[in-house]
Amino acid sequence: MQHTLNVKAFFFNAKTDYLPYYKNFKVTLDGDAKAVEILKEIKAQNDDFAYPDEKLVFKVNELVVTGEEPVAQIVERLGTELLIEPVLSYRSNHCLIINDSDFMQRFELLAPYASDEDKAYYESLYAQHYASESSKFNHAYIGDAVLLTAHRMIENGSEHKEEILAAINDEYDGLNACEFENNMFNGEDHTATIEALHAMYDRPTPNKFLEKISEKLSREAQAAHSVESVGGLGVAFYQGHADTPSQEEVFEAIEAAGAKVVRFGREKRLCGRTLIGRQDNLAYLKAATTLLDALDSGADVLIVADKADLDMFNKHFAGIQKRIGREIPLALLSFETFKSLSQKEAVA
Repeated sequence: MQHTLNVKAFFFNAKTDYLPYYKNFKVTLDGDAKAVEILKEIKAQNDDFAYPDEKLVFKVNELVVTGEEPVAQIVERLGTELLIEPVLSYRSNHCLIINDSDFMQRFELLAPYASDEDKAYYESLYAQHYASESSKFNHAYIGDAVLLTAHRMIENGSEHKEEILAAINDEYDGLNACEFENNMFNGEDHTATIEALHAMYDRPTPNKFLEKISEKLSREAQAAHSVESVGGLGVAFYQGHADTPSQEEVFEAIEAAGAKVVRFGREKRLCGRTLIGRQDNLAYLKAATTLLDALDSGADVLIVADKADLDMFNKHFAGIQKRIGREIPLALLSFETFKSLSQKEAVA
């Protein structure tokens, strides 16, 4: 079966361009063609397009692919409207060709304690390194591949466990900065592995006094953004990784309340909650990015699926606003609270 794809592709040449830009293409391929064939078709239509001949990894609709994925699988999962970008735009030298010098530089943290087998394993995680979610927020982050290799070395009985843990635990750029998300098109969920590393490393107890001050400031900051009525407002739904409620159920409730459903890009991404107490600065940045994405997409109200996520937003709201240097006038509600407001409005 053939598929006609509407492709928006990233263009940038560090030698001639000041900023990246995008161009649109129409590509028709058989379902059993590989993802790399999409790139070849773009190149055939525009010779300025470039991609690496070796170690090919790139993003399709924010998911990292290796070029070997069948077009049929991509269409089934992502549809026919495709956005193609380098794995990390800020490292682009020429379209999808990136400066990947950081990859082996990161391995130097483990090199003194690593065997040839450990190095080979690390090198097999090239795509995983560039799929690291934390790298989007902290360009100095050591990368998921280093952490997965460190865990494997420890599990295999390395006599250098303490040295390995010390090597990956830079206060700002190491393990503390990792909130794992599976950004690979065909990848594993390594959350349990990352949490196992966290469990091996002791951290200082948070300052309860400062936490109470933060909570008080957060309540004051949010006081001006409460709502008594939702009719006519733009309402977004932050699901994160929660299983319930479903998007369908929430969107139906929003429309039934006479409100407008607002969609935003980070509605299913993690918001930094697991980084609290480990790397608060990064946690606040991720939370602020999520909230501002909803706000700038047109939301007045944000329904938050997971109580723990909602509690984090509420408890640290002042710090989140301070981190981004901008007020975030969003009313944050649980789905139950939203339904309660809707019912009161209907009765009135």
